[in-house]
Amino acid sequence: MAKFELYKDTKGEFRWRLKASNGEVIADCNEGYKSKESCTHGMELVKRDAATAPVEDQTAV
Repeated sequence: MAKFELYKDTKGEFRWRLKASNGEVIADCNEGYKSKESCTHGMELVKRDAATAPVEDQTAV
Protein backbone atom coordinates (compact mmCIF):
# COMPACT_ATOMS: atom_id res chain seq x y z
CA MET A 1 0.00 0.00 0.00
CA ALA A 2 1.30 3.46 -0.90
CA LYS A 3 1.90 5.96 1.89
CA PHE A 4 2.62 9.64 2.35
CA GLU A 5 5.63 10.62 4.46
CA LEU A 6 5.98 14.02 6.12
CA TYR A 7 9.56 14.97 6.98
CA LYS A 8 12.03 17.84 7.47
CA ASP A 9 14.75 18.42 4.88
CA THR A 10 18.35 19.47 5.53
CA LYS A 11 17.30 23.15 5.65
CA GLY A 12 14.73 22.38 8.34
CA GLU A 13 11.76 22.86 6.01
CA PHE A 14 8.78 20.52 5.94
CA ARG A 15 8.21 18.29 2.92
CA TRP A 16 6.02 15.38 1.87
CA ARG A 17 6.60 12.45 -0.46
CA LEU A 18 4.43 9.60 -1.66
CA LYS A 19 6.00 6.16 -1.65
CA ALA A 20 4.72 3.09 -3.49
CA SER A 21 4.38 -0.22 -1.66
CA ASN A 22 7.85 -1.19 -2.87
CA GLY A 23 9.41 1.89 -1.19
CA GLU A 24 9.99 3.87 -4.38
CA VAL A 25 9.14 7.59 -4.30
CA ILE A 26 6.41 8.19 -6.88
CA ALA A 27 5.62 11.85 -6.05
CA ASP A 28 6.96 14.64 -3.87
CA CYS A 29 6.19 18.24 -3.04
CA ASN A 30 9.16 19.74 -4.95
CA GLU A 31 9.45 22.60 -2.44
CA GLY A 32 9.99 23.07 1.27
CA TYR A 33 7.36 24.60 3.53
CA LYS A 34 8.09 26.82 6.52
CA SER A 35 5.26 25.34 8.59
CA LYS A 36 4.06 21.80 9.10
CA GLU A 37 0.48 22.99 8.64
CA SER A 38 1.22 24.41 5.16
CA CYS A 39 2.97 21.20 4.14
CA THR A 40 0.11 19.07 5.40
CA HIS A 41 -2.36 21.28 3.53
CA GLY A 42 -0.43 20.80 0.26
CA MET A 43 -0.36 17.06 0.81
CA GLU A 44 -4.11 17.01 1.47
CA LEU A 45 -4.77 18.93 -1.76
CA VAL A 46 -2.91 16.27 -3.73
CA LYS A 47 -4.78 13.50 -1.94
CA ARG A 48 -8.10 15.17 -2.72
CA ASP A 49 -7.52 16.24 -6.33
CA ALA A 50 -5.18 13.68 -7.91
CA ALA A 51 -7.75 10.93 -8.38
CA THR A 52 -9.97 13.08 -10.60
CA ALA A 53 -7.30 15.15 -12.37
CA PRO A 54 -7.48 14.83 -16.16
CA VAL A 55 -4.46 13.68 -18.17
CA GLU A 56 -3.23 16.29 -20.65
CA ASP A 57 -1.20 14.53 -23.34
CA GLN A 58 1.42 17.04 -24.47
CA THR A 59 3.22 14.49 -26.65
CA ALA A 60 0.69 14.68 -29.47
CA VAL A 61 2.12 16.36 -32.53
